[in-house]
Amino acid sequence: MKVPMLDLTEQYQNLKEEIHTAMEDVMSKAHFILGQNVKDLEASVAEYSNAAHGIGVANGSDALNISILGLNIGPGDEVICPSFTFFATAGAVARAGATPVFVDIDPKTFNIDPEKIEAAITSKTKAIIPVHLYGQMADMDKIKEIADKHNLAIIEDAAQSIGSLYKGKKVGELGTTACYSFFPTKNLGAYGDAGMIITSDDEVGERMRVIRVHGSKPKYYHHVLGYNSRLDELQAAILNVKFKHLDDWSNQRRENAYYYNELLHKELGDMIVTPYEEEFNHHVYHQYTIRVPKRDELQAYLKEQGVATMIYYPQPLHLQPVFKELGFNEGDLPETEKAAKEAISLPMFPELKREQQEYVVSKIKEFYNKA
Repeated sequence: MKVPMLDLTEQYQNLKEEIHTAMEDVMSKAHFILGQNVKDLEASVAEYSNAAHGIGVANGSDALNISILGLNIGPGDEVICPSFTFFATAGAVARAGATPVFVDIDPKTFNIDPEKIEAAITSKTKAIIPVHLYGQMADMDKIKEIADKHNLAIIEDAAQSIGSLYKGKKVGELGTTACYSFFPTKNLGAYGDAGMIITSDDEVGERMRVIRVHGSKPKYYHHVLGYNSRLDELQAAILNVKFKHLDDWSNQRRENAYYYNELLHKELGDMIVTPYEEEFNHHVYHQYTIRVPKRDELQAYLKEQGVATMIYYPQPLHLQPVFKELGFNEGDLPETEKAAKEAISLPMFPELKREQQEYVVSKIKEFYNKA
């Protein structure tokens, strides 16, 4: 049996006619940039996030970049973020001329550890970026308490967590801004690059709208340096079709995660660590990530057996060569470094079949029986 990490073909077939109709409508009207589909998606995602504004941008990385610029963060400033995340989180900080300050993670959730944040705050700190990793929100009450105490902005990196909940609150409700990615592999994925920023701050929202069009308002008059970063109208049309199914897909992911839990606990007991979901959270399982011994050997064996897996992330950001000048060394963030050696993500998508999951778990058990 072959089990892919992600398979979008069934989803496409189910929505094919509606998606083609939406795309043909865009092409027949020939309005390709910042048209009605973008406006509709911005309004829908903002309402879904219980926020005032949605600002469609070209991708999730630009959502972070523009959030940082929209909050007037730049050279001489510091931004606190986890090291166990995709490069874009800290890359956006550095690209603005600010300094990323890495702190360790909670080993249970893989999210930034609020208990480590306050010690990293200095007079230069301007914001905190909690990454809601793998589909579960970080401990936002504690983070917000610290941010309010020190007058810091919160930029929620929600690239993997649209639809997740923290104590009944949506992504975007507790941060100054929240950043979504609609990369094709995400829970709500476009057919190319796309992203969105969410905020309820009117002033920040307007500034970010200006920044996404070269910093121009009115047209051809530039008061700030901006980006050319607009959510494509065709992608917005596709996302408007798919958005209606998001919650159903998230629930299917949760069901798949719970079935993995059942199988893994039954077949392997305490040998591996299954995902930890806080009782007050609603995890949407963008990834189903476990901790295992002999992680790299397991991955190689599963590949031989036709099972695709991914390692998010094998090299923490604080040890990346590009951030060498920040002065971090191996051992500085022990929980982050441990996770980078143990974490492996198994196939996860709404249409994943029970027999596929059973095959994956049987091959994991087979590996450890032979080891």
